[in-house]
Amino acid sequence: MKTRVAMMFGGKTVEHEVSVISGIQALKAMDTEKYEVIPVYMTKENDMYIGSNIGDIKAYRDIPALLKKSQRVIMVNDGGRVQLVQFPPKKFGGMKPVDIDIAFPVVHGTNVEDGALQGYLKTVGIPFVGPDVTASAISMDKAVTKAVLKEAGVPVLDANVYTMADYEDPEGVADDIEKTIGYPVIVKPVNLGSSVGIGIAKSRDELIDAIDDAFRYAARIMAEHAISKLREINCAVLGDENGAEASECEEPLTSGEILSYEDKYVSGGGKKGGAKGGSGSKGAGMANLSRKIPADLSPEKREEIRELAVKSFKALGCNGVSRIDFMIDEDENKLYFNEINPIPGSLSFYLWEPVGVPYKDLLDRMIQLALKRTRIEESLTFTFDTNILKTADLG
Repeated sequence: MKTRVAMMFGGKTVEHEVSVISGIQALKAMDTEKYEVIPVYMTKENDMYIGSNIGDIKAYRDIPALLKKSQRVIMVNDGGRVQLVQFPPKKFGGMKPVDIDIAFPVVHGTNVEDGALQGYLKTVGIPFVGPDVTASAISMDKAVTKAVLKEAGVPVLDANVYTMADYEDPEGVADDIEKTIGYPVIVKPVNLGSSVGIGIAKSRDELIDAIDDAFRYAARIMAEHAISKLREINCAVLGDENGAEASECEEPLTSGEILSYEDKYVSGGGKKGGAKGGSGSKGAGMANLSRKIPADLSPEKREEIRELAVKSFKALGCNGVSRIDFMIDEDENKLYFNEINPIPGSLSFYLWEPVGVPYKDLLDRMIQLALKRTRIEESLTFTFDTNILKTADLG
């Protein structure tokens, strides 16, 4: 009997469209002899829809028309079985509930990748692929991630964090950054990915603009020294906190000083260094990025990065596949952790194929890791017998 998988994508996030692409990529690569996959599209209001066209990328050219042909659903736990149930319900002629065995969120950004969706799935009682609530929340908060990894002995750049209260005096924020960090400086939202809201400043005017832009997308931002002679190296990790392995390393090719949203998802489809396998066209998600695979590294540096990627992944308690992005300061010949993508674009399948892990096998291993976590959790005790309510008296 096939395992029924709810492949979830979209959601209330600035990375909504990227998630749709990543989700449908994964959907097309699933082992259909082993799994029955139900694509579940989450709108920008987090409403869930299923239907015959939900897994067709071309249908998303007109989302209102797609939703009219699809069925809105909610997740319901009925006696330990989780189902996708029609919403609002109909007394007659309604949709038959669809049983699901496991959820597979292929989502990016705030409200979906940061523990919010994971908490919902855990509350409903459905096993789910990827990092759990805690690991998701920590990994999507760049400031907390730095603190955890610094404690674990992973090299990170120090950073200043500012809140909306600080933003009431943007000139004061700029003064503090100039005093403690100086130029050049990079400013970014604390909890976003896909290079949204990130800017490099080399002057006061550029710094004010970067602060304004970052606060457009997040209530907390951070600033850190911008490495002038920078090489970015990415490496994915597959496993859990008990055991994990690293992928091949890549070097993204940027069109400017930082890897932009356009670099990642819009341009560069057919450029040299792009991913193989027919995924190098526009709209192919992270597989569309121009990159050098494998990265041009010495064997020693490659292994250093791969070992540090696994160490970071395990320290953060991640599960499934995550991508860890590193920075090499070529002036100082120093390696720094930059950020982790707990559920990376395109699930970083293009980094696993070079080390002998086809996308279909990668997805299968991610599901098996999720089921392993569920078995461990089911062996734990989450209740404590007590008679306290028999004697409780609020009077």
